[in-house]
Amino acid sequence: QVQLVESGGGLVQTGDSLRLSCAASGGSFSSVVMGWFRQASGKELEFVAGIDWLGRRTAYVDSVKGRFTISRDNSKNTGYLQLNNLKPEDTAVYYCAADPSWHGNRPGAKYSYWGQGTQVTVSS
Repeated sequence: QVQLVESGGGLVQTGDSLRLSCAASGGSFSSVVMGWFRQASGKELEFVAGIDWLGRRTAYVDSVKGRFTISRDNSKNTGYLQLNNLKPEDTAVYYCAADPSWHGNRPGAKYSYWGQGTQVTVSS
């Protein structure tokens, strides 16, 4: 069982940057892939980015390519999502997730473990 705790959200202005962290505990971190999802108010949960067990493969939704970067540090049991050039449409609750299997950016992929979320608000 893997427990995930996100941090790093906040209120920023258009064009600013944030780095979200996802601290894992309770399991073997290097045995799970990681994903970041977001859910804006009134909208469905959306896949944002994924990274495989050793950080060799990544996947992104088209709307964040070139602006967001997913990474992980297995020695610290922590994953990251660097958010650059933020836009108001990036406003959402961001969740990290983990799963034993690699999903890439396949729609509807199911992740086994989830964090509680962290709010990112981008003002115009």
